[in-house]
Order: sequence, then structure tokens, then C-alpha cells
Amino acid sequence: MVAQEDDTSAQVERILNSTTFRNAEILRRLLRFLAEKSIAGEADGLKEYIVGVDALGKPISYDPRQDSVVRIQIGRLRHKLADYYKFEGKDDPILLDIPKGHFKITWELRQVPANESVAPLTLPPETRTQVPGWTKAQRIVVAALVLWGLLATALWLQQYQEAAPLREAWTPELRELWAPILESNRPLVVAVAAPMLIGFQGSGFFRVKSLNRWEDVLASPKIQAVRKSLNNPVMLQRYDFTGVGEMNAALKLDSLFKFSGLSIATVRSNQVSWQQLVDDNVLFVGAPRAFGDPLHKLPVDLDFVLQEDGIHDLKALAGQPSRYADDYPSIGNTAVSMQDDGEIYALVSRMPGPLGLGDVQMFSSNYSPGTLGAVQSFTHPAFAHELVTRLKKPSGRLPRYFQLVLHVKYRDAVPTGISYVTHRELRPEQTPGYIAEKKEPIR
Repeated sequence: MVAQEDDTSAQVERILNSTTFRNAEILRRLLRFLAEKSIAGEADGLKEYIVGVDALGKPISYDPRQDSVVRIQIGRLRHKLADYYKFEGKDDPILLDIPKGHFKITWELRQVPANESVAPLTLPPETRTQVPGWTKAQRIVVAALVLWGLLATALWLQQYQEAAPLREAWTPELRELWAPILESNRPLVVAVAAPMLIGFQGSGFFRVKSLNRWEDVLASPKIQAVRKSLNNPVMLQRYDFTGVGEMNAALKLDSLFKFSGLSIATVRSNQVSWQQLVDDNVLFVGAPRAFGDPLHKLPVDLDFVLQEDGIHDLKALAGQPSRYADDYPSIGNTAVSMQDDGEIYALVSRMPGPLGLGDVQMFSSNYSPGTLGAVQSFTHPAFAHELVTRLKKPSGRLPRYFQLVLHVKYRDAVPTGISYVTHRELRPEQTPGYIAEKKEPIR
């Protein structure tokens, strides 16, 4: 049976005002637009460009061949409708759907099973005892299953309501800042720096910041001298710790993306594979020295590089600083207060993955508070607003790839002030070996 237009419009409003769609503003806007066009009989002529500009607010220069946002959001809307009818709308009289490969919304009345319209059979008193019934044990099992289902539903609703602040954390600026990640169907990998420790069997572990490859450890005179003083024990390489700042940064990223719909995995730095760089989007958290070769073999020429003595600007113009040096208290200087306060720099780099496929973003600093400050600037709404304002090009759009230098003040290893310093747009298309990623079809 086909529903009437007034009933369909009421059903659309019911869905738009549901808890499932309450915090999905983009999908609400898209659903309303498609529903109005479909009810008016104008959906058959809809094109991807029109949906992008009129429903999603894309600029008139929007090119569907280069930007797959419409197809991605249509797929998300289809899944969101399925979630709605699975829970809140399970008893709604009208079913809305978006057939794959189309922009037109269809609707129909929910079919009532035939046995629901038949009055229940009541047996005469003298025959009721002849009908076999459930045993007491069976009734107890059924009651327990019903109770378990009610408790599970109540727990799910409680968790959904408690998670509302996290879902609402996605401000327009945060969405714009993270658009390449959010609009991708790729899984997301958060790789946390776990620097290499040199283990001396039976004598503990040793760490040298400049030694991050095992072949360099074996060739180091300093390490050989330490080993000799310990009677030449067996040496081992271990990746068993990370900084408190890196750990907190990873937790902030996990909280931000928890309700993004993306598949997320957290790994330590030495576990990132080339296959993940090709297939996934990867966020690196920590100093580049902990991640090795992958960051040096991406298809883009960098303007800024993080070295032991600070951030170096490889393309500094006359009058611009060529290095941003950290003011970090030296542990070896006894004149310095034991208080861990200072001012350091952090570098955020968004780069294409191998062959230009996917996105790689690096939050790095020589010191843990700087890494945490860099991630905070991309996860806190107030900082995101400033960054979007700073990064926007004259066209009003953000660069797809860029490097951003931040100044971080901290006290007791906790960032107390984060400020923008400078940024550069990266142009990987000028780098040999780069190819543009193919856009995905409507799903």
C-alpha cells in the first residue's frame, strides 16, 4: 500500500525530531531536502551537483568528480534510517527508504501480518485443559529472556543518552577541520609513539633519543661501552612505554571519533604497516623519530621538519625564522628548577598516503606536552574555530594538505596555552609519484 503525501510528510517530521537524528544536522538537512523533492515529484531529475549545492551547502564551484561528499552522506543517511527503524521507529506506520544508486526517497505503509488482524481463539472451559501448555520451567526461561531484553534495551538507551555530549562535540568547525577523514570510508588508525628501549638482560633498559634503529644501536660505541660495563649481557629491543602526553592525546582522539561511524584502531608506532598506510587513514601521535621510514617515503615535499633542536623551516623567506627552538628545561643542568615548565613548539602535518591514497596526519613535538597541545588544538571547539579561520584560503576553503606550527606553553607537563604561529599549504601534485585518489560510487 502507498502512503498519502500528508502522512508521509508527518513521518519525515517524526524522523527529523527523533533521538537518532537529533545531533546529525547534515543528515537532517539532506533528508528534508530529498523528502521535499520526492513528495513534489521532482526527485527523478536530481543530480549529484544539485544535492551538493542545495542540500549540503557546497560552493557553486563544487565538482562531484573531485569530491564524493554527496555519495558518502547518502550512504550514511541510508544507514541512519535503518538504525531509526530498528529502534525508535520499529512501530511507525510508514517506512521510508532510499534505493541504492538513487536520490529519490520511497515510502510505503507498513504491512500488518495477517495473524495480527484475527481475534484470539478462546476455548470453552471444558476443553482448555486439553491444550498442552508450557511447563513452569519454560515459563521461567521465557520470563528471564524478556527481562534480559528489557534490561539490555534500558542500558543501551542510558549509554546513548550519556553519549550525547560527545556527539554534540562535533561543531561545524571541527567537522570542517576533519572533513577529509570524516568523508572517507577508510578505517582510521591512531598510531601512538612508542620509542625503542634497549634492554640489557638482567640489568634493565636504556634509552638514547638519537638511536631509533636496531642497526644503529649495534653500531653505537656508547651502547657497546654500557654493555661491556655490564659484563656483555644479551641485548633486546622493546617498545613498552609511551609518554603521558601521547597517551592523553590518543584518548582525546578516541573520544572525538567515537561516534563518527568510522572503524578505529589504536596501535603503537612500530606496528604500523605499509598496508595500513595504503588502505587506511592514519593519525601519528608523537615525535617522528619513533615512526621510522614511513614518514620519509610519503609522496609530498615538506616545508617544515622536526629535528632534535626544534622545527626547521626549509623554505623560510628573508626575514622569517628558519628554526623554532624549544625552551625546555635540561635535566642535566642542576641550576634549572625541578619544575617542569617551559615553552615548546609542535608541528601538525596533514599529508597524502602512499601514491596519494588516503590521508596521513602527524601530531608531533620533541616533548610530550607539545604533542598533547597539538591534538588539543584539533579536538577542542574553541581551538578548532581559530584554526579554521587561520587555515582558510581566499576561496573560503581549507587546504587539503598542510603543515601547521603551534606554540605551546606548559606547566608540570600540562599545556596551559596554545597559539598559532604559521602554516603552509602542501601541494603533493607537484611531487613525482603522486596520483589522485579515485572517488567511490554511491552505495
